[in-house]
Amino acid sequence: MTRTINISPITRIEGHASIAIQLDDDGNVADAKVHFQSIRGFEKFVEGKPAEELPRIVNRICGICPWHHHLASIKAVDQCFGVTPTLTGNKLRELVQTIAQAEDKLLHFFFLAAADFVIGPDADYAVRNVIGIAKANPDLAKKVVQMRFKAKMMLEKFAGKSIHPVAGVTGGFSKPMAEEERQWMLSDMRELLDFALFTIEFAKTEVFPKYLDTIKTLGVINTGFIGTVDADGALNLFEGRLRLMKSDGTHTDFDVQDYTDYISEKVVPWSYGKFPYAKFWNEGFSLDLDHPKGIYRSNTLARINVADKMATPRAQAEFEEFRDLFGRPAQATLLYHYARLIEEVYACEHAIDILEDPEITSPDVRAKAEPGAGRGVGSVEAPRGTLIHDYSTDENGLITRANMIVGTTHNLGPINMSVDQAARGMIKNGVVDEGILNKIEMAVRAYDP
Repeated sequence: MTRTINISPITRIEGHASIAIQLDDDGNVADAKVHFQSIRGFEKFVEGKPAEELPRIVNRICGICPWHHHLASIKAVDQCFGVTPTLTGNKLRELVQTIAQAEDKLLHFFFLAAADFVIGPDADYAVRNVIGIAKANPDLAKKVVQMRFKAKMMLEKFAGKSIHPVAGVTGGFSKPMAEEERQWMLSDMRELLDFALFTIEFAKTEVFPKYLDTIKTLGVINTGFIGTVDADGALNLFEGRLRLMKSDGTHTDFDVQDYTDYISEKVVPWSYGKFPYAKFWNEGFSLDLDHPKGIYRSNTLARINVADKMATPRAQAEFEEFRDLFGRPAQATLLYHYARLIEEVYACEHAIDILEDPEITSPDVRAKAEPGAGRGVGSVEAPRGTLIHDYSTDENGLITRANMIVGTTHNLGPINMSVDQAARGMIKNGVVDEGILNKIEMAVRAYDP
């Protein structure tokens, strides 16, 4: 008889999801689907709201990455009102976004993903978690908590709130940075950089080598990728042009304002989420493992793949080592974890660069803005991928339409494909155990949805 295996909930992700695996009469996988329960309500209930209020509303979309929604929203409102933020106001925005990136990557690697590698994917789930890691290596666990707390408190002390921020405003930033703030933040960021360099070395020598066979086989699919690059082709987490790369490595760059010319969204009957795909490839949309159509991925591995280089020296060295090992574009899904640690190094280095810029303490942090009719598209790279906020306003500055594509949304199709591939590769003749099911979950966790 056919049967369905349900994994509900998927553990150690930043949200709510489940997996349904259907077996055929022989006990082999006939189909596998990932179900996300989130709905896209924000796009409708922000209609009619004053646009300048949206950055304080949409940061509730995600309590893990509220800064990225906050700032993408502000960028969109700036454009609706035709205002250009001041140079220093924009630098402060980029600083807090970069610090938030650094904090988030520590959260995912150590708190959510590391148990699969440090404790082991086949270990009892009762110990395969952050508590198990703390017991196995208490000194490291203590250091991780200290470093994440330090990053959170940088946002809290300087910008007032680390969660659901309000510091960014239309036209710039709500407050200037004092010299004493700059000095202690520099000190803390240098300490975070030291820990980021320790973390990637620890992962490369103590963690990843034990699981190279798993990395090369689990959840591996063949797709395109999306990310943001600057004018020199270097990765940029805050601003630049979007780069959409095909699986063969060829790519097209475009302004985010033109994203609807390149990306469309598909509704499927078994998910609340819309599935983005690259419509300008003229392939259509298909999640077929052997012949996917229009499918691309976002998030850390995608950004490392689309970038020609990194803009900071230590991250560049790690980037070159990664590319020598895995080529371009790298398709192995579990390499998201490796790419995440390269970005951690970059985020710490780049935050230090911003703090060392003497203009960061200028009092000129906000340009005057007046509500009005317009359309604005704001984008940043959130930890989970390219984040797009697209608003239209009327003559009173009220929202008439909103569309949002969040980082995980880009990956809805690829996540399903990776789970399908993992399930088909490991479940044979109806034989299933806890270790197999956890490895299938690992294919989801790599994307940090």
